Amino acid sequence: MNMDRLIFAFAGAMVLVSVALTVWVSPLFVWLTAFIGANLLQTAFTGFCPAAAIFKRFGVKPGCAL
Repeated sequence: MNMDRLIFAFAGAMVLVSVALTVWVSPLFVWLTAFIGANLLQTAFTGFCPAAAIFKRFGVKPGCAL
């Protein structure tokens, strides 16, 4: 799996997990969902993605190969 697909999968999974935590654990987990959304928005404008930097350290190949 390349970096682009891994980032999309990770972001989607984190949103679903945070919504589940909000529903079943505590309503305060909505802040995690808001943080994820803010991170996605800042990545769209700046091009810097903290998750991509972490995945790069683990050896995930960059780029998009369809």
